[in-house]
Amino acid sequence: MNRQRISSRRSFLVGSSAAIAGGAAALTPGCKNVTGVLAAELAAPRSMDTLRIALVGCGGRGTGAANQALSTEGPVELVAMADAFADRLAGSRRALMERHTDSVRVPDENCFVGFDAYQRAMEQDIDLVILATPPGFRPIHFEHAIAQGKHVFMEKPLAVDGPGIRRVLAAAQAAKTRNLKVGVGLQRHHDVGYQETVRRIREGQLGQLQLLRVYWNSAGVWVKPRRADMSEMQYQMRNWYYFNWLCGDHIVEQHIHNLDVGNWIMGGPPATAQGQGGRLVRRGAEHGEIFDHHMVEYTYAGGTKMLSQCRHMPGTWTQVSEHAHGTLGTSHIGGASMQTAQGQWAFEAERPDPYQREHDDLFRAIRTDTPYNEAQNGAEATLTAIMGRMASYSGKIVKWEEALNSEVDLSPTAYAWDANPQVLPGPDGRYPVAVPGVSRVF
Repeated sequence: MNRQRISSRRSFLVGSSAAIAGGAAALTPGCKNVTGVLAAELAAPRSMDTLRIALVGCGGRGTGAANQALSTEGPVELVAMADAFADRLAGSRRALMERHTDSVRVPDENCFVGFDAYQRAMEQDIDLVILATPPGFRPIHFEHAIAQGKHVFMEKPLAVDGPGIRRVLAAAQAAKTRNLKVGVGLQRHHDVGYQETVRRIREGQLGQLQLLRVYWNSAGVWVKPRRADMSEMQYQMRNWYYFNWLCGDHIVEQHIHNLDVGNWIMGGPPATAQGQGGRLVRRGAEHGEIFDHHMVEYTYAGGTKMLSQCRHMPGTWTQVSEHAHGTLGTSHIGGASMQTAQGQWAFEAERPDPYQREHDDLFRAIRTDTPYNEAQNGAEATLTAIMGRMASYSGKIVKWEEALNSEVDLSPTAYAWDANPQVLPGPDGRYPVAVPGVSRVF
């Protein structure tokens, strides 16, 4: 396992070095590029008793992340908020003010709405920014945060395509250079049950690993009805989960958690992926372009397989879990248990809320000036999921380097309410859907 971990990491870093060189040159609208940041005089982040934060992306997860940030040890103030939509920002501010009466200090003039709202929020006197918009915006927002010298907590996933991953890697390197702390919302890494179980597996208590199985099977998510006054950009933004430039498909947006656990155990990302998927149940025009099921076989450098299954189908078997099979036994990883010839082990201690712990750990690192950067792991997990989508969309075997270096950029040419995304509905109102063997993914 150690040899494979080194091989996998080396492969990722070799690819990443070129990605950083290319990504560093990518401009963020309205700010310096990362190359400029690295060449500029770098100021150490401020140390202070009260940490001032901004929230960019005021949906349910963003509101939850802000709540957790405000619940960390030591004084924290929320002083700025940004979202594409005014109603989401208003609802989030109201909910947070009810929960944290003395810590939410966001006047009307610090509430920013629109595509450039993130820039205006980060111009405020803040130490850290929470990035919780749909993941298609994450590379742009992360770049800008690091260019502005801010610590970052960003929700997973970190991008939706290879070009986005390369931008994230470039900004992650710049964050290390500037001693900026970066947390990523892959909370299983902060769950003590997962930590202990993964430690035992990596120590060899299951013997040689032969197979991993990971699942995110559920009924699916919401649909926002199209209104007559909506532009195409507004409609897709309200229904971001169904469009790959915003979401990356549910294998990326949700299943990333389970795939990340597989990489954690193996010590690095897989070498290849092949699989299949499609639309069997969720086939309406309102379901955009994403699949409703994916089944992907990942292969790691040492030959170990990870079978990945995710679907959105009401009335089917619901399962969100990870499992490991070795020559000496098996493990239900999320259940923090193992079965070997020596008997059964189960983690019996209390498991504090990992969503809170990931913020506790990040804010502690900021206050103690301890090195802390989860961006590369987040990029690995995200690209693993993207690689799975590429495999199921194309029907081909996809290599890690091909996914990392893909030039297929899903982002729109302009970010404006009257601009059009790349994928548009046809005359029948339906969106084009990937066809294995036909669709281009590289």
